[in-house]
Amino acid sequence: MTADTALTATAPSTAITPILEVRQISKYFGTVIALKEVSMTLLPGEVMCLLGDNGAGKSTLIKILSGVHQPDEGEYLLQGRPVRFNSPREALDHGIATVYQDLAMIPLMSITRNFFLGSEPTVGRGPFRRFDIRRANAIVREELARMGIDIRDPEQPVGTLSGGERQSVAIARAVYFGAQVLILDEPTSALGVKQAATVLRYIAQARARGIAVILITHNPHHAYPIGDRFTILKRGRTLGTYTKNELPREEMIRMMSGGEELEQLEDELRHYRA
Repeated sequence: MTADTALTATAPSTAITPILEVRQISKYFGTVIALKEVSMTLLPGEVMCLLGDNGAGKSTLIKILSGVHQPDEGEYLLQGRPVRFNSPREALDHGIATVYQDLAMIPLMSITRNFFLGSEPTVGRGPFRRFDIRRANAIVREELARMGIDIRDPEQPVGTLSGGERQSVAIARAVYFGAQVLILDEPTSALGVKQAATVLRYIAQARARGIAVILITHNPHHAYPIGDRFTILKRGRTLGTYTKNELPREEMIRMMSGGEELEQLEDELRHYRA
């Protein structure tokens, strides 16, 4: 299978029960409407791209999905059952892992230490228990290799890796610890073209392993090659969910950028030139 084929794998059938679903959820912060009646489904083994400009409500939605916030209205279902997470730890215990832009990594610590941070394998008992570095290094090599990542030395500082490689380590870590749903918050926002392509390939690898992925981005050029379906947010509301057959790239860009507003602005500027 070529890289392009891997990135554009056919979306799963919609007859499959969603692994995650939100129905008509709303979130208010005082008088500010952050989300209003937003609905979205996520199927096993698919990449759902959550798109929108700054202030569209993407961050609020993923914080609800990951247990940081609770919705004020609507339903949140996991494998068809209503859930209410009171913390990210509860969401993680149910297989929902979120990788934020800062990655929660310590640059001066090794790849292995960052991979197992807080969940280190140990050897020995009682006061003689210690970090099993040999086993940990072997697991890291194996798990990263399964994602197609070849590292020189698992004990090298994670800060020596490129941004794309660090993102890939974070993805592999979440998959290893049992994530069924992987939420990626703008993973390519600070990356160049080559590094962004690397991250997209690793997302495709996660999808091939049956992981359901939500990719949050404001870059349609990164979303379109990897996405199976696309949910577009604007000012806290959904403009709809589409497949590639239903939404050409150019129309996606127009919807995200506020095509009507731009056309009105062009008319105003043309008036000033006259």
